[in-house]
Amino acid sequence: MHTHRRGKSHSIRPAEPRAPAWEVPDAARIEEMITEYAKEGLTPSQIGIRLRDQHAVPLARVITGRGIGETLADKGLVSEMPEDLDNMVRKAVGLQRHLKENKGDKRNVRSLELIEAKVHRLSVYYKRIGRIPGTWKYKSVVAQLE
Repeated sequence: MHTHRRGKSHSIRPAEPRAPAWEVPDAARIEEMITEYAKEGLTPSQIGIRLRDQHAVPLARVITGRGIGETLADKGLVSEMPEDLDNMVRKAVGLQRHLKENKGDKRNVRSLELIEAKVHRLSVYYKRIGRIPGTWKYKSVVAQLE
């Protein structure tokens, strides 16, 4: 978003969202695995990766009719902080620690500003949809303590 580079190489989703031709577990078993992995402490993206790599399930939504996040919400296992917002806050905290030790690193001062802008944009979105409380506010000092 903030760079002039072309982006990262990554795996892509299946072109056609339909059940795969090979043998996959049924919907009940997939929801059971999602619940097990969530209780182990995995995030929704990690659960999706594990389902893809270990159980040959390309998309849980195609088989179960619901996404991993929806399944976790129904079971009451969703975290209070959305995964992407939590990752951005952790990235900002790590960069703040780096800047505390390396005062002359001007390039990463700008990177921290950009990351914090993303945190603020994400928080506005999640407040609007009711995923986080309306009183939640990102503060760099508070984020370092968490």
